[in-house]
Amino acid sequence: MPSRTSYVPGTPSWVDLASPDLGASAAFYSSLFDWDAVDQGPEAGSYHMMEKGGVPVAGAGPIMMEGQPPAWTTYVSVTDADASIAKVKAAGGMVFVEPMDVLDVGRMAVFADPSGAAAAVWQPRQHIGAGLVNEPGALAWNELSTRDVPAATAFYTEVFGWQAETADMGGMEYTMWMLGGEQVGGMMAMPAEVPAEVPSYWLAYFGTADCDAAVAAATAAGATLTAGPVDIPAGRFAVLADPVGAMFGVIALAGT
Repeated sequence: MPSRTSYVPGTPSWVDLASPDLGASAAFYSSLFDWDAVDQGPEAGSYHMMEKGGVPVAGAGPIMMEGQPPAWTTYVSVTDADASIAKVKAAGGMVFVEPMDVLDVGRMAVFADPSGAAAAVWQPRQHIGAGLVNEPGALAWNELSTRDVPAATAFYTEVFGWQAETADMGGMEYTMWMLGGEQVGGMMAMPAEVPAEVPSYWLAYFGTADCDAAVAAATAAGATLTAGPVDIPAGRFAVLADPVGAMFGVIALAGT
């Protein structure tokens, strides 16, 4: 179901954008996905809740650390952020932000896996994560592009209990992350054409009714197309860099 009131621990449940120009980013995504950007105020560091029809679907905030690039961060729902970060450390990950309370809405921490891909854990309290998924204007998929598939497989299996199921997809190996028999994300080896200085990364895909129309609207608003549009069994997708340089994907899911 697109509407969500909870997430099984170990499931990606939220994404947010760190932007050097929060106003411009809020305007770009609000126009592209018909979102309302709701400023949570100075107490929340001017964090913006991106809502669709009054339902939180993503977040956006200012760059918080020196040298931090503009990027979307994937959050994995957990029952205990501190215990999860202990597992991250034991599995060879690096912690950027130690577990911390976010007002009364949850507890979070930010880390990188052994291949350098940044992600976060979210221990929900008042905020469970996205209240809407898998439809136009909502989070539809989370995918890891990694320079070390074996290391990433071992890490996420140990930290979140994911199972890796790898299959051929059009001549390319693609891994589905499984949890309790459900698909919770994907993984692929970093394409050879990606510059060596680009680290492993998690990519957030947002649903759209028409992939080509979304690409046209995004590029007209200052985004840069980096891949696609391409048809795959799951639907038709494309990858873009937004006007501040953060990568994101759009996908018109098959059957929606």
